[in-house]
Amino acid sequence: MDPKVLVTIILFGPLIGAITAGLFGRRIGDKASMGVTTGFLFLSAILSWVVFSQWTWGHLEPFTVTYAPFIHVGDFISNWAFRLDGLSAVMLVVVTTVSSLVHLYSWGYMADDPSKPRFFAYLSLFTFAMLSLISAADFMQLFFGWEGVGLASYLLIGFWHHKDTANAASIKAFVVNRVGDFGFALGIMTCFWAFGTIEFAKLFPLIEASVGKGWDFAGGYFSLIDLACALLFVGAMGKSAQFFLHTWLPDAMEGPTPVSALIHAATMVTAGVYMVCLLSPMFEYAPVAKTIVTVIGAVTALFAATVGLTQNDIKRVIAYSTCSQLGYMFFAAGVGAYQAAMFHLFTHAFFKALLFLGAGSVIHGMAHEQDMRRYGALQKYLPITYAVMTIGTIAITGLGIPFLDWGFAGFYSKDAIIHAAYSAGGAGHPVGYFAFFIGVLVAGLTAFYSWRVAFFTFNGHARWTPEDLEQHWHNRDHAHDAVHDDHAHGHAQHETHDEPLPEAHHGHGHGDHLPHESPWTMRIPLLVLSVGAIAAGFAFHHQFIGEHNGEFWKGAIFNAPAEHAAGHHYPLWVVLAPIVASVGGLLIAAYMYIWREGLGAKLAANNGLLYVFFYNKWFFDELYQATFVRAAKFLGDLFWKGGDQKLIDGLGPDGVSALSVQVGKGAGRLQSGYVYHYAFVMLLGVAGLLTFALWAWAA
Repeated sequence: MDPKVLVTIILFGPLIGAITAGLFGRRIGDKASMGVTTGFLFLSAILSWVVFSQWTWGHLEPFTVTYAPFIHVGDFISNWAFRLDGLSAVMLVVVTTVSSLVHLYSWGYMADDPSKPRFFAYLSLFTFAMLSLISAADFMQLFFGWEGVGLASYLLIGFWHHKDTANAASIKAFVVNRVGDFGFALGIMTCFWAFGTIEFAKLFPLIEASVGKGWDFAGGYFSLIDLACALLFVGAMGKSAQFFLHTWLPDAMEGPTPVSALIHAATMVTAGVYMVCLLSPMFEYAPVAKTIVTVIGAVTALFAATVGLTQNDIKRVIAYSTCSQLGYMFFAAGVGAYQAAMFHLFTHAFFKALLFLGAGSVIHGMAHEQDMRRYGALQKYLPITYAVMTIGTIAITGLGIPFLDWGFAGFYSKDAIIHAAYSAGGAGHPVGYFAFFIGVLVAGLTAFYSWRVAFFTFNGHARWTPEDLEQHWHNRDHAHDAVHDDHAHGHAQHETHDEPLPEAHHGHGHGDHLPHESPWTMRIPLLVLSVGAIAAGFAFHHQFIGEHNGEFWKGAIFNAPAEHAAGHHYPLWVVLAPIVASVGGLLIAAYMYIWREGLGAKLAANNGLLYVFFYNKWFFDELYQATFVRAAKFLGDLFWKGGDQKLIDGLGPDGVSALSVQVGKGAGRLQSGYVYHYAFVMLLGVAGLLTFALWAWAA
């Protein structure tokens, strides 16, 4: 089949599913809505792998399919188009594979939710927006997909709108992303103002000739390319939850677990990384912007890893892990290793989706308890979940054998990033050494908190009892019934439950309140993602970062430096540093949570300064609340109550109307109805006229 036809089906299939389930879900029913959306996603995923295979091992060349004019205003021209190159081919596979498996997983996880058509419509809409973003041929369509993803994420994070926490989390995600998107929009405007086009194919050839152009301002000189790239990166910081604009990401855990996997694994949060790699022809000529990207990425990796050490909610630990891994991707792009950044994006999609969905399986088996302090000894109750989460943990920690060049997915991509940072430092960019040492340190921290999750959850003694689970199931049954009642009455006010009770529980029975495995609709995606977590690095590292990277990318990434390829030779200590850090983190976690079980809890109970600092997420939420939120509320109240209500309305329409009322009331008092009152007024009038006449005659 013609590749242009294939990519068209891939793009619009999820949109058709979203429209069908969203508009006709109540009429066609839950099963049909779920079947249509999931079927179109699996079709898109299969065709994406066909296109990716043709690109990787066939002779498929880059092309663009133009569907229709989008915006034509004067010199501003944007068309709705699909751009296929090495970057979009990779992202097609990542987005559709994870999304299709999340759809299938949701059949079991959301089995008893009363709003399944709406949920599956949101999932498919999200996927369509992401596909529009990654296939964009110009900034306008990129921005359209960018905002579409933000809208869909707002709907998904706040899907359980009867929860105040979910509503607050969705609004927070939306607002924080708008801050980043403001910078992103300014960056697009800067590009159009400077180059007269927003189409990538026309824009990139103009970049080199613009090097050195800029202007003097406030005693300094500002480079045009640096300014544009820095503004565009602000958008990436918001969408990919980088330092300063990261606060929305952990709160997004208020959405259903499938949403967490979809947003945090392969789609929305990776959009910023994809955008920076797509714009590599610009960033390569913006050294200041690249330095900013490197520093922000490295600091984000360290910040999120330290916070992840102390969290007890299993989903929040994995969320901060996502934030940290995105930091790796960004500082890889910052040092010019765009291929390594995309490779880590590719491998990360499999093992992070696996970890999130595995956490959902644990939560499901534990009556939707998310606090790891109430887990323990789950290995024999959840053997499949235990196996797949162990695979995901090995993959994310980058364990492997350097001299045999063998390991799970994260081993290849994470080591490539750390080595690229070292190469950049050796090439005369000190920020590269900074990123290298941060990367090695974070590798150890990642191993510690990842294995902490595994050991805390599946090993040690049980910190739960059957009676605890029975009570938890009982409470959730009541919450679940109340949610149904709320939906039946058209309103919802329950706050007592975290997520709807899956149908699988009803088959589990109430006589044996023990942790149990998820249904097969949830286990199959876990097994498929396990294959990716094991083999994605080994199978594709030659294409992404190895000797075949030039043939694979075909110019989609600018000027791939030879020293970033996998075959480059590094000092022995540089090669060993990441694996030593990862093994060290593993051993420390084993010591604290298996060999000396309870040691971690004792250290946490001491409430040391460092622990409190990390546990409270470096106090960013409190800082932003005390500054931006309160300041915004103060200014809002000032302009609303003081400016609008008192000044404008008080002196304007409200003041005039109030004065008219007072005058009317005063005039109304004169209309008493008594003749002698009127005679008295007439007498006053005559006296006044005579007085005026006498004064005029005398004058």
